[in-house]
Amino acid sequence: MRSRKFVFRAGATLVAAAAAITAVTVGVQEQKATVASAGAETEAGITPQAAAVLQDRVAKLRSEQKLPGVIGMVRSGASTQYATAGYGDMFRRVPADPKAKFRIASNTKAFVATVLLQLEAEGKLSMNDTVDRWLPGLVAANGNDGRKITVRQLLNHTSGLPDYINNLRISGSYVADINPYKQWDPRTLVKAATSNKALSAPGAEYHYANTNYVLAGMIIQAATGRHPADEVRSRIIEPLGLTDTTFPKADPKLYGNWLHGYFTIRDISFSNVQVLGAAGAMVSTQEDLADFTRALASGRLLPPAQQREMQQVVSAKTPYGLGVIIAQTPCGMAWMHNGAALGYFSHWYTSPDGKQQAVVATNRYNMIPTKVDSEVIKAAQDSYCALKGK
Repeated sequence: MRSRKFVFRAGATLVAAAAAITAVTVGVQEQKATVASAGAETEAGITPQAAAVLQDRVAKLRSEQKLPGVIGMVRSGASTQYATAGYGDMFRRVPADPKAKFRIASNTKAFVATVLLQLEAEGKLSMNDTVDRWLPGLVAANGNDGRKITVRQLLNHTSGLPDYINNLRISGSYVADINPYKQWDPRTLVKAATSNKALSAPGAEYHYANTNYVLAGMIIQAATGRHPADEVRSRIIEPLGLTDTTFPKADPKLYGNWLHGYFTIRDISFSNVQVLGAAGAMVSTQEDLADFTRALASGRLLPPAQQREMQQVVSAKTPYGLGVIIAQTPCGMAWMHNGAALGYFSHWYTSPDGKQQAVVATNRYNMIPTKVDSEVIKAAQDSYCALKGK
């Protein structure tokens, strides 16, 4: 097994898909997608055509990719439409609930980037601060130099740092999921990354790496004295009323109403979150993700200067900003990101003004990129563009 291709390659998949937009099987009974509406203005806000596209893409994604379950939602203004196909619990044949919780994985990155930009607005740090300014001596091996890497370069993945998840000891332990309570100190993860040669000089090239956001979380803690999960909760989750969103620090369990996640046919819902940390440990729902991305894109969470910084992408070819992708789609510019963790893959879109959102998620992910990745992204894009009449 080659670890270089293993685990958390979704960020690279996302950027490739965004750029393109610009220019294991189990026998489960087939179910048609069902659609539910919410909001007093559903009829006016979301056309029957847009609702039909959402239903079609969710059903097709589930049947063609032989997935246990798929959920989707679109929102326009005060109107929300949900779709679901397949199962949230494959073995008990419990239908997938579009309002259920799931692991949002790398969608965590937008939350973490937002906190750091808020701290900059408060004068507590700068995007131009070096990693060494906050974590002296931590990144200092094999050409990886924290004295030359800035916070901004962490957030847009141009630090040149390798990804710790390509270390077979780490990825193998995570995927085996024998001990989901295993402790992973963030410094251990960073050291595993910097035991490899730097991929490029800081700022020279884009290389998606979870290492960047583990370091970002450590900088939040160094600047505030609090765990990044606590900062995300007090600054974003609680003010926005995201009651189904959590940032677990060590607990591998899911609570309440949640989708069971599968690795092939193994129920792997309870998995290690310490190996993900600020790079991807969060749990949420489609509705909460839509609420967060709406608030983020519409400017409710950041002052204008920091909002502009978040939107500064690496390049037109690599449209990664600070924790989000901002790229052209067939129906105009959109904000987006995705997340891949054991058993779960999701993708969201939001309009630049925050008025319209689309989210699609599935409850099987085997940690090796497959056609499922691009098909989830396409289903979300088609549903988003249908809101705009495209």
